[in-house]
Amino acid sequence: MRFGCTGGTAGRGRRAGAALLGATVAAGTGLAAGCASDATTAAGGGSVSLAVSPAGGSGEQRPDAPVAVQAERGTIANVTVTEEAGAAKDATKDADTGAAAGADGNADESAAQAAGGKAVEGSLNAARTQWRSRWTLAPGTAYTVHATAIGLDGRTRTVSTRFTTAKAEKELATQLEAPYDKETVGVGMPIILRFKREITDKAAVERALEVRSSKPVEGAWHWFDEDYPGPSVVFRPKEYWPAHTDVTLNAHLAGVQGAKGVYGTKDQSLRFRVGDSRISTASENTHQMVVKKNGKVVRKVPVSMGKGGVRKYTTTNGVHLTMDKGSPVTMTSGWEGIGPGSPGYYSLTVYNAVRISNSGEYVHSAPWSVGSQGNANVSHGCINISPSHAKWFYNFSHRGDPYEVTGSKRELEPTNGWGYWQLSWKDWVKGSALKQSHKIGPSGSVPLPAA
Repeated sequence: MRFGCTGGTAGRGRRAGAALLGATVAAGTGLAAGCASDATTAAGGGSVSLAVSPAGGSGEQRPDAPVAVQAERGTIANVTVTEEAGAAKDATKDADTGAAAGADGNADESAAQAAGGKAVEGSLNAARTQWRSRWTLAPGTAYTVHATAIGLDGRTRTVSTRFTTAKAEKELATQLEAPYDKETVGVGMPIILRFKREITDKAAVERALEVRSSKPVEGAWHWFDEDYPGPSVVFRPKEYWPAHTDVTLNAHLAGVQGAKGVYGTKDQSLRFRVGDSRISTASENTHQMVVKKNGKVVRKVPVSMGKGGVRKYTTTNGVHLTMDKGSPVTMTSGWEGIGPGSPGYYSLTVYNAVRISNSGEYVHSAPWSVGSQGNANVSHGCINISPSHAKWFYNFSHRGDPYEVTGSKRELEPTNGWGYWQLSWKDWVKGSALKQSHKIGPSGSVPLPAA
């Protein structure tokens, strides 16, 4: 059985639809030629015509091709595009009646619900003559389209069609590294998405990433290529997140072509909550750590930091984020190539340890250096505090809390742990594939002018 848009028996209607979409292509919308209902161009010009792309029965479609519906001599009343949940069914039908547009809209909604699948998001232009899907489609999936328009003569036309997307040759595999779903985090928390393959079209991937927040912020994505086997893309706001903000990531990756023949096969999402503002500052010069909660100092703690002498024993300077914590944690000199029996070897078991980088830096309990805390730096690069202060800080901290170190001559690298706040906002936006930031709010992301 052949599926497709239906209409009058004359071939003129199909050609009219193709010509209409062809004109749209010339105008810059990028729509492929579709299939139209009876346009009745030579029969008085009063009835509305509908053109749908992709055309039903025209073979498998690329998942990243848009779904478009266009009306001529009328306006679109309703469009539903639905992912089929079960076996394929013949969804081809055509209606040409004098019924009210609202009735046709209800019929379309009922048909979409009957399909039992996920609805495709899209929007109308201001003139209500063109509908276009917003995101790409899932590979290897059947979709039904139901569209209703009302003509200048008051008559409505409903067109239904069905098409299938091609399967992905290779999967665009991803991992959402941080934060965890439903996690309560600190005000500096980034959103980190890692890829397990090379990405050649980063702009296409970035366009599919939607961030929403309950409080307005400006934010941007930044790509890092140091990771193997694929890059990572990281989102952070221009300033720290406002305390007590709910954030959602919707990664509309199904159907996105990240590289030749490499398509996303599923969407991903997560929700997290930014808790209280917990910001700590530790000075190598004063040997003091000042901890603030929602702008108020809650504790001052004597510290002992990296003893220096060699670069590896100098605590890194700049804005760190608390990344995780453990108790106990075993620390050895193996990371610097010094094994058992060698000069300078050490192996320490520490408690109430909060990690702030990937180069072995923790804020942790150090009962052996209490005498130096507050007046001298004697550690191997970690920030030593007393057992009682360490227990309190361990329980106080959330992942993503900013932890700033001042006075050190060794700068934290932006790729060392979550050192992303080390980059200026200008440099951060430069790392976007689209070279732009976004206004983020409850309704989603609004792109700002490119830098």
